Amino acid sequence: MIRNQEKGQSLLMSPSSLENRNILLAGSGGIAAYKAADIIRRLKREDAAVTVVMTEASTRFISALTLRTLSERQVFVDPFSAPLSHIEIPKSSDLMLVAPATANIIGKMASGIADDMVSLTFLSFTGPVVIAPAMNSKMYEHPVVQRNLGWLKDSGVYEVGPETGELACGDTGRGRLAPVERIVEAVKYMFSRKDLAGLRILVTAGPTREYIDPVRFISNRSSGRMGFALARVAMRRGAEVTLISGPTALSPPEGVRYTLVETGGEFLEAVQMSIEGGTDILVMAAAVADFAPEGFSKKKIGKESIKDIKLKKVPDIVKFVSGMENRPFIIGFSAETG
Repeated sequence: MIRNQEKGQSLLMSPSSLENRNILLAGSGGIAAYKAADIIRRLKREDAAVTVVMTEASTRFISALTLRTLSERQVFVDPFSAPLSHIEIPKSSDLMLVAPATANIIGKMASGIADDMVSLTFLSFTGPVVIAPAMNSKMYEHPVVQRNLGWLKDSGVYEVGPETGELACGDTGRGRLAPVERIVEAVKYMFSRKDLAGLRILVTAGPTREYIDPVRFISNRSSGRMGFALARVAMRRGAEVTLISGPTALSPPEGVRYTLVETGGEFLEAVQMSIEGGTDILVMAAAVADFAPEGFSKKKIGKESIKDIKLKKVPDIVKFVSGMENRPFIIGFSAETG
């Protein structure tokens, strides 16, 4: 269902907006339906035009008037109020986004049932489809729901999986609607050039922590943003991406394989394992410490007891990888001042 895209040259030249794209947002009846308002705002911020279709149940959680005001377009709920609208709307839409997708609408989509505006429109739509499930964790993990999701994904539908956290009922589990940023990122992914398809790219990002004792460590000010951005763009453009990161405040991009590490030694081990598993390109954007304390105290050292700290060199990951047999193509970075 993903359209062929024009070939590009630079890894960083992937389009950053949805300008001139028409997004068909389909809302179903769950507690997360109110987040459609934020989704519309974010899509419009990316210069997309948004048309909304809703199930009757979804209007119990957020009004059609609200979404009409935000989208600045007519909202379609009753298939009988505008005959053939479920046929005409898809003709001018580039992508269908079902968010939130309840267990009920997922079941209808997988079974070919067409008895509301969303399910009718889905069967008439021939472009790329993204779904963002939201429901109780027990429902999401039910074999029937997983079977339906599996069938849809096998048919080319892209799932933005739910997150784990506190649910509306008070339970904790996997079922919360993915953050709007992840959903919009998935929409962008569907429109990006896929000229990196078939490549396995390993990206490192963020700082390391070399511990002196359980409280103190040597680190640096790397935010990890560049590495995360590179991983995001590579994923959008079709690469199979692994992201290994030190501690940051960032959420991993949708669709990448993510590993969190702390020390330079952990970085080296994770990079080595990934390369041995198959890597074509290593993008070394992490700020791995050059030095680490020679010893580690299992208990916090009193400030009066610290007279000096002896350091040792941390293994150079780029140098190590350069000496590996069948090493990948390496892209490295170095921070300088002055």
